[in-house]
Amino acid sequence: MDYRVIKENDVFLLTDEKGNIPENHSYGAGLYTKDTRFLSKLDLRINGEEPILLNSEAQNAYMASILLTNPHMEKDGDLILWRESVELERKRFIANDVVYEKIRAKNYFPKPVTFTVNLHFDCDFQDMFVVRGFQHGDVGKRTGQSVTDNEMRFHYEGADEIQRTTLISWDQTAQTVSDAGYLDFTCTLGHEESQEIVLTIAPILNGEEPTILPFDVALEQVKESYRAWNEGVTKVKTDHPRLQRLLDQGITDLRVLLTDLGYGSFPVAGLPWFAVPFGRDSLIAALQMLPFQPEVAKGTIRTMAAYQGTKRDPWRDEEPGKIMHELRSGELANTKQVPFSPYYGTIDATPLYLMLIVEYVKWTGDTTLLEELDSSIEAALRWIDKFGDRDGDGFVEYYQEAAKGIANQGWKDSGDSIVHRNGDYAKTPIALAEVQGYVYQAKTGLAELYEGLNRIDLARKLSEEAQQLSERFEQAFWMEDVGFYAIALDQEKKQVGTITSNPGHLLFSNMLSKERAKQVSDQLVSNKLFSGYGIRTMAEGEAGYNPMSYHDGSVWPHDNSIILLGMGRLGHHEQANRVINGLIDSASSFEYDRLPELFCGYEKGERAVKYPVACSPQAWAAGTPLVFIQTILGLEPNVPKGKIFFSPSLPDGMKELTVENMKVGKGTISLTLKKKGQQTQLDVMSNTTGLDVQCASVISQG
Repeated sequence: MDYRVIKENDVFLLTDEKGNIPENHSYGAGLYTKDTRFLSKLDLRINGEEPILLNSEAQNAYMASILLTNPHMEKDGDLILWRESVELERKRFIANDVVYEKIRAKNYFPKPVTFTVNLHFDCDFQDMFVVRGFQHGDVGKRTGQSVTDNEMRFHYEGADEIQRTTLISWDQTAQTVSDAGYLDFTCTLGHEESQEIVLTIAPILNGEEPTILPFDVALEQVKESYRAWNEGVTKVKTDHPRLQRLLDQGITDLRVLLTDLGYGSFPVAGLPWFAVPFGRDSLIAALQMLPFQPEVAKGTIRTMAAYQGTKRDPWRDEEPGKIMHELRSGELANTKQVPFSPYYGTIDATPLYLMLIVEYVKWTGDTTLLEELDSSIEAALRWIDKFGDRDGDGFVEYYQEAAKGIANQGWKDSGDSIVHRNGDYAKTPIALAEVQGYVYQAKTGLAELYEGLNRIDLARKLSEEAQQLSERFEQAFWMEDVGFYAIALDQEKKQVGTITSNPGHLLFSNMLSKERAKQVSDQLVSNKLFSGYGIRTMAEGEAGYNPMSYHDGSVWPHDNSIILLGMGRLGHHEQANRVINGLIDSASSFEYDRLPELFCGYEKGERAVKYPVACSPQAWAAGTPLVFIQTILGLEPNVPKGKIFFSPSLPDGMKELTVENMKVGKGTISLTLKKKGQQTQLDVMSNTTGLDVQCASVISQG
């Protein structure tokens, strides 16, 4: 990556590898909150010259550590500063919506030296859509800046009547402070002496200033929050080092991506572009996290319910009961120049919302959430049947109404992603295969839960609707000539027959017959769809296939993860383990062994090929290694029915897996998997759930 990004709650800082915010940075570097760039320039120099990068690290994504040194400096034959004689270390993190940075300068020259640390700041207060070059519009204006001996403020009055201010403060005496944003510190240091400068940068909206704490106190607060997070999540230990690194990185990244808008913590989609609530992304990431921290699912569900559609608004593709796609809170959204306040142009978020509710209740037994969200669930079901099925054919389809909205409204939302086998793009309304599976899974799951709550009529109605959908789907989507399902039906109800990964999501729904599910699994790991590093979004040889594309041949870890959930649930261990091993092999190609949002779909080589602008960390990519564990366990809890089912299978290269303190229902369960010849033995070390443990393999109770 040619950037470094750190985040905490709703604030993130994106810089280059040296820790600076240069103008015209390819990723739009800056300090952001509420979809506004509160700092657009941050330049650190030594004696006016750019330092040399030694090391740059932000593996934890909540703290960055950057090591720099000086170039050689002479003037008219006189030595100013010998090369590499001064070490500059930058450490930064975010706490309570404030960026803290400590700059430590240390002299390694044999004699005392004097030099200047120069800083230059500027703020453009641009909306995220403007920064990314997607939109322009009527915006506000800078209203000046003010400086004192230890702070500078930049002010902006938005077109949305919000007053925005960037406050920069420091703890050492500065030799130069300029209202143009320049700040200079003179350092005189003997051999191995050092000096520290602490900066704080705070975005302020409408004068609500944050509390700025001492650096060490603020840092301890952040570290304590991560200690608490690590203590609260399920612990996994494996004898597979690469999987362990991948899993540990994913758990840390998911903590970084958590945000709370007042309804509980939920994962934003990813950094740097999507540090906001996303319907499908947040819901799928929360689903992936259920075995590790089920409370995140509850916060995600409540957040989505809070922004559920209430009216017809074509400008935002809003309809009653619909779950949002994306929420933005910048100047353009606030003034309705873009329809993202929130925007509802997604066909799958609503059934995914219901799916997550079902899976959460099965995991926790928290039926009170069903009661709390009764009207929301009813509205979502009504949307599926009325607005989702716009032509009454029994399938949920999408059609863009918002002029500045999204044309393709499934997870493959690029303009070229739904393409016929002859290369023609499908025309809307479009009914996607996986969305029908989500609807089926939501309705069958709710029917089961409602039956347990003695709401028999509603349970029967939902069950019958799901069965009818399954029968219609089989007739309309199955392609006998290729032994696979179409990705979609177009506006004329013709099959979009391109072979893609989308039907793989149906495995998780339990919608398919045993025979058809096996055919789908086998096709997904065939040479055409499986790259060796993961399942491609589109099969090699199709008219639209392009391994470098966003959705037409690339590999998306989260896409693979939903398929894996289905393979694990159905006991397709051979196929699942092949996918898991491929994704593990891919991780070594990426910084910190971190799975990115996507990567290119070329055949397996020495390294997986990076996609140029993939987000990293990305929530549902970070959640994918967590799904590996659930799939390996073949884990399917059903607390309302009083049982936990396991169908375990350890992949090649792993002989033992230990899971400790996994929250299920009102207790926890700890267990170990061990290879015993050709079988996998499940040893239950402790079980305080009160649930019956069932296993499709060898089991022993500790």
